[in-house]
Amino acid sequence: MVVAISIRLEPEDEARLAELARRTGRSKTFYVREAIHEHLDDLEERYWADAVVHEWEESGKPNRPAGQLWDELGV
Repeated sequence: MVVAISIRLEPEDEARLAELARRTGRSKTFYVREAIHEHLDDLEERYWADAVVHEWEESGKPNRPAGQLWDELGV
């Protein structure tokens, strides 16, 4: 199932997208989909990591430098 959504782009971004589509003969939709596929995993991971850090900070557990942690883990 394909779901349609609409997005608002800055005029400069829309112009770049339109030019890319024109030059390559592909649709703007193709490139929007490609951008989403390319970056969705990264965005999910970033927000997951932010949540984990926030949870750790709220737990009151002691912090230590990353280098010390890596040494303890043998990384």
